[in-house]
Amino acid sequence: MGVSILGRGWIKDAFWIASATVLSRLLGLVREVVVADQFGASGAYDAYLIAFFIPHFLRRLLAEGALSNAFIPLYKDQLRQDRGKADHFASTVLSVALVVFPFIVIFGELLAPFLVPLLADGFSVAQQALAVELSRLTFPFIALIGLAAIVMGILNSHGQFFGPAFAPVMLNLGIIVSVLLFRGLEATSLAIGVLLGGTAQLLMQLPLLKGKFKFRWRLNWRDEGLRQLLKLLLPGILGLAVVQINVMVDNKLASHLEEGSISALQYAIRLFQLPLGVFAVAISTAIFPRLSGESSETLPPLRQGVLLCALILMPASVGLWILAEGLIKLLFEHGAFTSEDTARTLHALQFYVIGLVPYGLVTVLTRAFYSLKDGKSPMFISAIAVAVNVAMALLLVDAMGVGGLALSTSIAGWVQLALTWILLSRALKGSLIEGIGKSLIKSFWATGVMGVAVFGSLMLVQQWANNEIILVGLPTFIGVMIYSGFVWKDLKQNLE
Repeated sequence: MGVSILGRGWIKDAFWIASATVLSRLLGLVREVVVADQFGASGAYDAYLIAFFIPHFLRRLLAEGALSNAFIPLYKDQLRQDRGKADHFASTVLSVALVVFPFIVIFGELLAPFLVPLLADGFSVAQQALAVELSRLTFPFIALIGLAAIVMGILNSHGQFFGPAFAPVMLNLGIIVSVLLFRGLEATSLAIGVLLGGTAQLLMQLPLLKGKFKFRWRLNWRDEGLRQLLKLLLPGILGLAVVQINVMVDNKLASHLEEGSISALQYAIRLFQLPLGVFAVAISTAIFPRLSGESSETLPPLRQGVLLCALILMPASVGLWILAEGLIKLLFEHGAFTSEDTARTLHALQFYVIGLVPYGLVTVLTRAFYSLKDGKSPMFISAIAVAVNVAMALLLVDAMGVGGLALSTSIAGWVQLALTWILLSRALKGSLIEGIGKSLIKSFWATGVMGVAVFGSLMLVQQWANNEIILVGLPTFIGVMIYSGFVWKDLKQNLE
């Protein structure tokens, strides 16, 4: 097939990132199971999700998303030239962050009473009041996670991936522990867990900096490296801002649907994001430091990332669609989570899954734009995708409820992939699938065969078993065996 995935060694890093992310995502599922048992798809959990959306929105804009994408290429350039320059640059960024983030937190807490009604105008007065209170409690999270994101960028640039990828485990663990310990505080326990988890996520990474980075206070607003960072950061912030508008519009529309609709979207998207977080994010994180501004150096690892991502996400999307109901029942349907909650969550999840492959590929491909120091193209593409999502959501929500909101997100994902593919191919002046086309085609029809086998085995198992573990586990095992039997030879050739 001509493309060696192991050839440049990044697959090892992707493996460690995926391993850490598996632990984080599995604990994230445990978190959702605990939350579902305590709150179900309820008005209180809806209020928390709106409250946490505000700091989460800023986290994506100013921390883990845009900041990491802008910071790593610049820091790597400095690191190649001189370790002292790299330390100087990173120290400047951290010093500025230590000054700026507290102001963002204070500003956000003051604006909370105005932001919550904007995000969920369908809430009752009591729900809005609860969401404002929870928002103020969770806002310091943005400062904690912003600093953690800079530390993660430093560690990734030095080739250390497992620790930063494992750090989100702390957030999940913090929420789980808080919900279990402070049950009497109801939704407030979720906000306390966010603060505990964010603090732990930052603190656990700091010891890993030893020998890689030495911090010195350098508050220089005119630093040239800082100016370059801000120049690259601004388009990234705008690009991610329009992406987050998708979520904001979905939540706003869902607040007018039956109570628990926002919660149902959250449970569905947690399952939808599991393969994205484990595989697409791991692959994109591993190849990002290896991408460069040269087309000849960027295309090979990018093609490898596309191939590996597609090989995993195509069968995952089909399997998740078929087994969605059993999986939701197995994980969530107990305690306060009812069969009606399962039906709402299923309705959303099956439409979200349609967008699994495009969102995974976009996660990998977008990193190439930032390696080219191009933050404007992702921003432009995201803006168009958001416009598509909002238009489709408004068109579909009345007829399809939460399913319409999920379907609009998936349609926007396919539009985003098409535009990303076209613009990136032009920027790199080369085909993104050269050498991997046959493997992709084989994976496509192997996924179809696997889907038939999974559906058929599910129908047979339902005749004699009503245990959800068997109903989900046995068809999954059969599907994995059949799919890997078809693609293993091609995958092995690419791994050698």
